[in-house]
Amino acid sequence: MDCNGVQREHNKKLNNGLPKCGVPRSELFLTTKVWMSNASCEKAKASIDKSLQKLKTDYIDLMLIHQPFGDYYGAYRAMEEAYKDGKLRAIGVSNFYPDRLIDLCQFAQVTPAVNQVETHVFQQQKIAHEYMKKYGVQHESWGPFAEGKKSCFTNPVLMGIGEKYGKSAAQTALRFLIQSDVVVIPKSTHKDRMEQNFDVFDFALSEEDMEKIRGLDEGRSLFFDHYDPATVEMLTNMGKTRVV
Repeated sequence: MDCNGVQREHNKKLNNGLPKCGVPRSELFLTTKVWMSNASCEKAKASIDKSLQKLKTDYIDLMLIHQPFGDYYGAYRAMEEAYKDGKLRAIGVSNFYPDRLIDLCQFAQVTPAVNQVETHVFQQQKIAHEYMKKYGVQHESWGPFAEGKKSCFTNPVLMGIGEKYGKSAAQTALRFLIQSDVVVIPKSTHKDRMEQNFDVFDFALSEEDMEKIRGLDEGRSLFFDHYDPATVEMLTNMGKTRVV
């Protein structure tokens, strides 16, 4: 479960529901993030402790730095310390482009376990994936369905390939990412779609079908570009005004 600290209403329900769900803590995997307003060593320490308190747990399975802005080096040092203290089982980053990821990996004491970045059939992050692989960082996708953009669920290539395996376009897209060594976290509020999202481990795409889907890659973000100055201004201003 991705307990993104920015999504307050979602987190409120999750925090209240976890103790009542009846599932042993050892069978849950909780991920949360350090938001930009907490991007410093001391603020990140406080954010980690606050997350532990809210989630009513003595450890978090994975904590990520949400964006590569502000004093994220200080925040990462705080996460390294919490990792060594057992408060965090794994630490990583989110939205780190290759240049930022390489710089962090070269000087960090603990290599990020995960880099969670926009990844879907239209933005496959091929270059970034190779650098993550080189530095031993697991590539994780947010937005594996491109949040419905570009008619992802009715794409003729995905639908045509999926039909061969008795699967939907969405299931085909997930299977492509999984076979590309990308961890996926599909989001849905519908039970039947959640069940479909789990039902992707009983088939394998052929190399020919994988190559067809690789051809859908446009190599650009459908949401925002961290190399665009206007986007950076927007995100950093959001980081200063939205306190978590």
